[in-house]
Amino acid sequence: MVTDLKANQIKQKDYRSNSLWRLTLRRIFRQRSAIFGMALLGFLIFIAIFAEVIAPYDPIQPLIGIENVSKREAPCIHLFGCPKDRPQHIMGIDGNVRDQFSRVLYGSRYSLYVGFTTVSFAILVGTLLGAISGYFGGWWDNIIMRLMDVLMAFPSLLLAITIVSVLGPGLENALLAIAIVAIPVYARVVRASVLSVKEQAYVAASLALGGSHFHILLRRILPNAIPPLIVQGTLGIGTAILDAAALSFLGLGAQPPTPEWGTMLGTERNQVFTAPHLVFFPGAAIMITVLAFNLLGDGLRDAIDPRLTHQK
Repeated sequence: MVTDLKANQIKQKDYRSNSLWRLTLRRIFRQRSAIFGMALLGFLIFIAIFAEVIAPYDPIQPLIGIENVSKREAPCIHLFGCPKDRPQHIMGIDGNVRDQFSRVLYGSRYSLYVGFTTVSFAILVGTLLGAISGYFGGWWDNIIMRLMDVLMAFPSLLLAITIVSVLGPGLENALLAIAIVAIPVYARVVRASVLSVKEQAYVAASLALGGSHFHILLRRILPNAIPPLIVQGTLGIGTAILDAAALSFLGLGAQPPTPEWGTMLGTERNQVFTAPHLVFFPGAAIMITVLAFNLLGDGLRDAIDPRLTHQK
């Protein structure tokens, strides 16, 4: 009898869970910001995947001796009246006589890689710390949360700069620094969800039926933390991309000749008036990428949060 009751409860819970995810998916496609953000993100992912096919030139190889061009030439588009005898460079030539358009295309790979890698690492570590802190409480909670408070006491970018300065400049160290800075945010999100869910009746029932702490935490509690983590992670990717660009701009992230947008801005920052195209296009690429993730995150938040949905 108890076994049949438990099986029925699990089936009902799975049905409600599936129905909730279907309802959430429908709500997402009703959010204009989410649709627009997904369209922009899909476009960026397409560019990142097929950059080798789309880019007309090697992003690192200078064009000296290959074409009759000079450094920091303005964009040349034949459709817009550029002479046919001049090589076409849609975004111009940078200070090292490389095609700017090709470098911007390849830069999408690095920015998306930075965003997804850092947020994934931060979510994994933050989820583990937040789950332990919220479920077991006591001195576990005090130690973990005080450590998170210490990390959050520093401005995120300043702390990332400090970590990279200690570890040494480079893209990998910048990724690690940005991920460490982001961990407290996800740890707090998971801890709040665990504290709320562990008092529910079905958690007590699972304990009474002999469920282990690991099973209850993994199968009963953590699934309820997934929706807020998805929203926070989507918004966090945009922040991670901005932080990586800032570190590269300061010379602490990706190093030349890597075609990373922040590095491109830092290299040509003094040419903002003499060759503005070398600053405008990488800056616009960063803005569009961050905008895509912010719009998608806002749409996901509106679709997942039942209070916002009810108000609308």
